[in-house]
Amino acid sequence: LGEAKNLPTYPGPNKMRDCYCTVNLDQEEVFRTKIVEKSLCPFYGEDFYCEIPRTFRHLSFYIFDRDVFRRDSIIGKVAIQKEDLQKYHNRDTWFQLQHVDADSEVQGKVHLELRLSEVITDTGVVCHKLATRVLECQGLPIVNGQCDPYATVTLAGPSRQSEAKKTKVKKKTNNPHFDEVFYFEVTRPSSYNKKSHFDIEDVDEVDKMEIRVDLWNASNLKFGDEFLGELRLPLKFLRQSSSYEAWYFLQPRDNGNKSLKPDDLGSLRLNVVYTEDHVFSSDYYSPLRDILLKSADVEVISLSAHILGEVCREKQEAAIPLVRLFLHYGRIVPFISAIANAEVKRTHKLFTSRDPNTIFRGNSLTSKCIDETMKLAGMHYLQVTLKPIIDEICQVHKPCEIDPVKLKDGENLENNRENLRQYVDRIFTVITKSGVSCPTVMCDIFFSLRESAAKRFQGDLDVRYTAVSSFIFLRFFAPAILSPNLFQLTPHHPDPQTSRTLTLISKTIQTLGSLSKSKSANFKESYMATFYDYFNEQKYADAVKNFLDLISSSGRRDHKSIEQPILLKEGFMIKRAQGRKRFGMKNFKKRWFRLTNHEFTYQKSKGDHPLCSIPIENILAVERLEEESFKMKNMFQVIQPERRVLYIQANNCVEAKDWIDILTKVSQCNKKRLTVYHPSAYLNGHWLCCKATADNTPGCTPCTGGLPANIQLDIDGDRETERIYSLFNLYMPKLEKMQEACGSKSVYDGPEEEEYSTFIIDDPKETYKTLRLIIEGVGTLEQEHAQYKRDKFKKTKYGSQEHPIGDKSFQTYIRQQSEISAHSI
Repeated sequence: LGEAKNLPTYPGPNKMRDCYCTVNLDQEEVFRTKIVEKSLCPFYGEDFYCEIPRTFRHLSFYIFDRDVFRRDSIIGKVAIQKEDLQKYHNRDTWFQLQHVDADSEVQGKVHLELRLSEVITDTGVVCHKLATRVLECQGLPIVNGQCDPYATVTLAGPSRQSEAKKTKVKKKTNNPHFDEVFYFEVTRPSSYNKKSHFDIEDVDEVDKMEIRVDLWNASNLKFGDEFLGELRLPLKFLRQSSSYEAWYFLQPRDNGNKSLKPDDLGSLRLNVVYTEDHVFSSDYYSPLRDILLKSADVEVISLSAHILGEVCREKQEAAIPLVRLFLHYGRIVPFISAIANAEVKRTHKLFTSRDPNTIFRGNSLTSKCIDETMKLAGMHYLQVTLKPIIDEICQVHKPCEIDPVKLKDGENLENNRENLRQYVDRIFTVITKSGVSCPTVMCDIFFSLRESAAKRFQGDLDVRYTAVSSFIFLRFFAPAILSPNLFQLTPHHPDPQTSRTLTLISKTIQTLGSLSKSKSANFKESYMATFYDYFNEQKYADAVKNFLDLISSSGRRDHKSIEQPILLKEGFMIKRAQGRKRFGMKNFKKRWFRLTNHEFTYQKSKGDHPLCSIPIENILAVERLEEESFKMKNMFQVIQPERRVLYIQANNCVEAKDWIDILTKVSQCNKKRLTVYHPSAYLNGHWLCCKATADNTPGCTPCTGGLPANIQLDIDGDRETERIYSLFNLYMPKLEKMQEACGSKSVYDGPEEEEYSTFIIDDPKETYKTLRLIIEGVGTLEQEHAQYKRDKFKKTKYGSQEHPIGDKSFQTYIRQQSEISAHSI
């Protein structure tokens, strides 16, 4: 979420607005930015990532103006259809904000059955009657925290409109089951003489008629019921078949009379990255996976991982799935050791000066892979080292500006320097004393880097430190201090003053960790060089070296005995009373929940004394709760000993999934974990799911697997292999060009042709062999995907629950498959 530009002015004298932006799956909010005050061009600079746990039609972004006295007002929105997301994939795009009105805010689908019957009257005359059966709806929007839906059904034509017929209101559900039938007279018998607007002489008039179904939310507000969506179906399609049953996507109501200029509301800059992987079972990936995993066994990395890095547009694209795959199979350390050794050799050959400072500084595949590993394995490490002091910096707002030009009125330069010096000192101390907490996988990688660099650059005694510090300080701690929101240390991008303070701290910590001989020369700004004089003492260099020794030595102390509670997740949710007291209402209350690696607690507000604490070893299962239990969405249950259950409602589907995943992960190793559970609640003397009356009846449904505690099993290896296949397939022309380059180098060892010079090829013969295997493996998988799509195309019914009528992505898919079929014929 980048920034908004040229928002309309506020009608009051101030003209400025306090705006925030939300991310929505259809109309369900899953993320909200901070509020940027007093601006018509607010900058957000916030990243949001999530696994999407359900189907959706639109990814929407709403800009709101905060109002202290009444409900926040919507300025405008950007709605991107799911099938259009690939158009904007991974590039900054400016979108015009569109107007939002109740008639356009639609989501959900409806299940209908229509039957057109010929009825013969007593006099032998034929007339037509239509039976419309409204069966059910799914995924209706929740309006102002509630959804009490009902449907109206109307038959309309050029010369008539019947009275709207209405279903019963279904309370507190956005998946209502109606199963109600309504009858309409379509044509009257010719002997019917009474003059009225129902007379239709010609049966062909039926073709001009339509049945209209409108969904509404029954509201208690004075403004009336809220429109949820509509469906208009022409009756002419019933002429071929007397009955028709199908699912339909609800559509917005066409008002037709609004002609607003598209640039009225300003624009929003977004960068959306959307990936969708269709993953086969594990055996499909064996040939490609075997080629990839062999990369870690060879000294010369001319094989698959290096090849993927060479053909991808950005090294990051290759690094993410490679790291996750090797982590999953427990091979990350030998893999990174192999590609790091190859890079050290290459640096050694290319730079005759043999300057060790040139290694691991660029955006090589090695650097990107280690960055990604540290992000995955080191997130908790960052939380326990940096989060407390980053939180303090964000909350206290001490002035720390040391550039004399940027000083504000009333600020004292010496006081600011002292504030900054204290912050740097505290963060430096926390980092250099945290060696024992550094994750094992990171330490093993650092040990490998240190050994590799020391072996190649034997004349430089400091290389064993600089090889490690270039990652742990320059690419881990310094970026986390600079942009704490990108490392989950803060929920939002810091305000400008805090951001400036963090920038100054990050620069200083980066220089302290670099161990370069001339520290002051590292700064372009004279005020930074002056400030750094505070830290020109040997004790700082010694502390860095001791820290680097500890995290990169093979004989590290076992840190498992040092048990520090690590904060894993916290936030407001709604919980139902557990019935710990004999009497009293089991009502719902909003509470602040906090999860560490020791316990799961809740309190009235953040910072209060816990009202309830559940030790991690007492969490026996964490599962979703079916909506029918309390007519509430996004609920889950934490099951404890003696069948005690804590029912919790999260704010949205993404939050619910995050909480379930992390609670499951942290309790995965509990010895008494349950194997079965009840998916619904125990209410009114029985379990709603299996109707058993005893509250201690064992569960009726197997527990889900959840996420194991071990990071390597936290990853789906098949999905990562599928992602790597997709990249190889995308860059197939480059793979073929690289194969040509290998052939050219092997046969003709003269001046390199320009078109091949972009590839780094260490061993042309071995690389050629591996490329041939990769191209064969990718080709086989491509055929499997094509066959799967053909089979799916034959079996899929348009109008089914999975692909309702109005599903544009399926219509596009049908068109593509039809073209492929026609071409193959």
